[in-house]
Amino acid sequence: MILNNKIAAIVHHSRTMLLISLLLFISFSIISGQKSKEDQLPYDESVKNDAPSFKDRLFYGGNFGLMFGTITDIQVSPIIGYWLLPRVAVAVGPDYRYYKEVDVVATTLYGGKGYVQLVVIQDLNSFIPMGVHTGIFLHGEDELLSLKSSFWKYPLPYTSDRFYVNTVLAGGGISQQIGRRASLNFMVLWPLNDSGYDIYSKPEIRISFSF
Repeated sequence: MILNNKIAAIVHHSRTMLLISLLLFISFSIISGQKSKEDQLPYDESVKNDAPSFKDRLFYGGNFGLMFGTITDIQVSPIIGYWLLPRVAVAVGPDYRYYKEVDVVATTLYGGKGYVQLVVIQDLNSFIPMGVHTGIFLHGEDELLSLKSSFWKYPLPYTSDRFYVNTVLAGGGISQQIGRRASLNFMVLWPLNDSGYDIYSKPEIRISFSF
């Protein structure tokens, strides 16, 4: 299998999961929409009266993927974040991905990322009363990944076993509250700089949780 086929296969999982992700998001939206208003926690609910504590400003989450069969694709990307302001959050975390295709040597990608989110609309229900408490946000991210040279540069000559690729991604998404602190987030991101290795889909579709 030539390198271009490897690259196409390693991003295929993200594209084929789009429909499933959308169905999951719609399902959680319907369930959340059936909850009472008191069960929801808008981003700034805790700061209406008193400033939240450091602990209250922290949040956790990330995105995870698991696929077995002809293609084995395991992704783990947890994060820890902090609300700087009621509408501005920052987060950091590690990235790890294991990929294996039949008759193709396995490879791993790992590194870290940091991002900032700006909440444009905290609760869409305030503008369109439908009983669904959905937020809209902008997202900017910087990700540094370590790639295995023999997988990504073959048959080109290389001087080290691994090399680093830094990518900046930007886009936006929607956040569906599914509890007082928990939310399901759907994002569409675009890589702003081209590394030449096509690590990301264009656009990059992500589903993540935060709590």
